[in-house]
Amino acid sequence: MEVQTFPTEIVFFDLETTVPNKVGQYFHILEFGAIIVCPRKLEELESFTTLIQPKDLSVVSIRSSRSDGITRAKVTNAPSFEDVAEKIYGLLNGRIWAGHNIRRFDCIRIKEAFAEIGKAAPEPSGIIDSLGLLSDKFGKRAGNMKMASLAAYFGLGVQKHRSLDDVRMNLEVLKHCATVLFLESTLPNQLEGKWQSSSKIMTRSRSNYQIAQRAMPYSKGSLGKVS
Repeated sequence: MEVQTFPTEIVFFDLETTVPNKVGQYFHILEFGAIIVCPRKLEELESFTTLIQPKDLSVVSIRSSRSDGITRAKVTNAPSFEDVAEKIYGLLNGRIWAGHNIRRFDCIRIKEAFAEIGKAAPEPSGIIDSLGLLSDKFGKRAGNMKMASLAAYFGLGVQKHRSLDDVRMNLEVLKHCATVLFLESTLPNQLEGKWQSSSKIMTRSRSNYQIAQRAMPYSKGSLGKVS
């Protein structure tokens, strides 16, 4: 594969996989999604997503507990990982990788997938793992720091567990966290600690729906670019 480097571009990516339920089973990639982002303006420059058919279709559930989840029928006619490996390599190699919990999960799965087809894996010019970053900088004010919890904290909707939707949600969460941290650094004595005490007002719940609901930066049900 041709070596390309884009050291100043960030690629947010996410994988949806099977979940092993027995000893000795592996994670099988079912979907890959990525957006390339300009770090100066946080603009989405390019996006790509694809379902992926594993070699053994029996590892994919016939039904999904999620309304838009990935089922065996959805990946039956999807390309194999080898079919899309060159495209994925071109998106990832030489760029800064970003994602939620990617150090412990997505990065490992990508290397495994390339090793399985006997090809060199892409290499990042740097890694931004928002789970570790936000746990350190933002603290536990949003709870367990899962993407779904962070999105709910900022009223960004429900995590869909689909790759392209999730990476766009990841970027929006980082924007919101960065704004809060910037404001806190500007007036630390007045603002630090105050956000946590007001979180019940700022987030949605059935009991305070009329108070908490606010305009979304994108249309309902969509996690596209912010207008």
